[in-house]
Amino acid sequence: MDKEQIASIIGEKIRQYRLKNGWTQQELGSKIGISKNAIGNYEKGIRSPKKDTMFDLASAFKISIDDLFPQIKKDSSTANPLTKTPDLLTQQINDTVVQLTTHNKKIVLRTSEELLDSQEREVNEELFEYHVFEKLSAGTGYGYAEDRNYDTVYFDKNIAHDLASWVYGDSMEPDFADGSVALIKDTGWDYDGAIYAVDWDGQSYIKKVYKEKDGLRLVSLNDKYDDKFARWEEEPRIIGKVVGNFMPQEK
Repeated sequence: MDKEQIASIIGEKIRQYRLKNGWTQQELGSKIGISKNAIGNYEKGIRSPKKDTMFDLASAFKISIDDLFPQIKKDSSTANPLTKTPDLLTQQINDTVVQLTTHNKKIVLRTSEELLDSQEREVNEELFEYHVFEKLSAGTGYGYAEDRNYDTVYFDKNIAHDLASWVYGDSMEPDFADGSVALIKDTGWDYDGAIYAVDWDGQSYIKKVYKEKDGLRLVSLNDKYDDKFARWEEEPRIIGKVVGNFMPQEK
């Protein structure tokens, strides 16, 4: 059964219960705080009521919300025998919920949906492993060749890269936060104004870089830092272009 068929059946049930109570569309709309046109659209199957509205309708009609949905007939030959009878905990939950007011039932429904959504994200979320070798500086600089050990961190996207490096300092904020991971591709020079990892004078930097006649201009994104200038005779080297950045996630 598709959504349009379900909307049509729900709409017809709303119409039947409304007529059974002797109400006009205007009167029903007034009782639950929506317009006459909205009621009309529901009854025609043009739109389906949201969950909160379904609860309001059931409360106005003094029926169970299940009475507004199509009846589902289960084929006994294919039904899972393990699902025929709820377990004790599920039965206890059901017995408690039916005693709640409509308002509190809505709270239980929303909370349950949030928990289910969170549960599904935890099950489906795949975390990718990154080895963070270098400690590049986004501030004063760091001799990255001194530290060949790596830290293992995780992120929920698999981003192609050749080198992963820690970011220290705030000179590249807001785009590159202190303690985040910069992902670098060993592409060499690409274009002016891109973000690169640069090796210069025994230290390494993550900066926006411009090629000039006499050397490389290293520009911070944070305005409180002055530009740095690496002259060609000092042999600055482009380690690679920064292609991604993330804060590690806990596994």
